[in-house]
Amino acid sequence: MTDGGVRFSVDGPVARVVLDRPEVRNAQTPATWRALAEFGASLPAEVRVVVVSGEGPSFSAGLDRRLIMGEPIDGEPPLLSLGTKAQAEIHQEIAGFQAGFCWLRDPSFVSIAAVQGHAVGAGFQLALACDLRVITPDAKFSMREPALGLVPDLGGTHPLVELIGFSRALEICATTRWVEADEALRWGLANIVVPAEELAGTVSDLSAALLAPLAGAVRETKALLIQAQRRSYDEQLQAEREAQARRLAELTGSIS
Repeated sequence: MTDGGVRFSVDGPVARVVLDRPEVRNAQTPATWRALAEFGASLPAEVRVVVVSGEGPSFSAGLDRRLIMGEPIDGEPPLLSLGTKAQAEIHQEIAGFQAGFCWLRDPSFVSIAAVQGHAVGAGFQLALACDLRVITPDAKFSMREPALGLVPDLGGTHPLVELIGFSRALEICATTRWVEADEALRWGLANIVVPAEELAGTVSDLSAALLAPLAGAVRETKALLIQAQRRSYDEQLQAEREAQARRLAELTGSIS
C-alpha cells in the first residue's frame, strides 16, 4: 500500500513503513503524517515489530521546505497559514500531525528506525518515535525547527530528553547543529552503527531476535520500561507485580 509518499506492508508479525520520496530526500508533508496515523490505527493485532526506513540515501530531510516557504503542495496549505487560525483549531491540527508519530510508542510491538543519511526535523522526530535506532556511519541528525522560529512538535522532545538528558537535548535543539553517527552512538541516540550494506540484514536479525520471546512478555516489558521514569520506585514495583501476575495467568491458562 502506498499513500502520502509512504509505502506500507505487513508480512505476518513484521510491518514495514518506507518513506518513498527519494527525489526530495523523503521530505514529509501533512499527507505523510496522516498516512502514518491511518496505518498505525489499522495495524493488525499480530504485528510485533514495525520497521521504519527511507528509500534512497536519506532517511528523511524533514518537512518539505516548500511548505515552509509558502508554496502549497498537492493541496496542502503552507505551514505558516496555521497561525491565522483559532488556537483550538491549531491544537487540533497539530494533534493530528502528532498522531502520525506517537503510535510507534505502542507497547503492542517494538518499533525500529533504520536510519541512513539525513534525519532532520520531522525525520529526526520520526526516528525518535521508534523504540530502537539502527544507523549507518553517514547518518546525521538535526532538530532544525528552532532555526525556522518553530519548536519540535511531533513528539520528539520527550524521547530525546529520555535518551540523552535535558542539557544535551537543549544544546542540540537550540543550536540546531548536526549530530553525527559516532556521537549519536556515544550518547545513546543510536543502538548500533553498521555499514550501509549491512543495514537491512542487521534490522532483519534484530527483528528476528525481538520475535523470539513470547509476545505478551515483550509487550508487558515495554510498557513497564516506558513508564519507569514517571513512577516512583514503589509504584514501579507494584506495576511489575501486576504485569507478572498477568503473565502468570496467561501462561497458566495456556498450559491448562
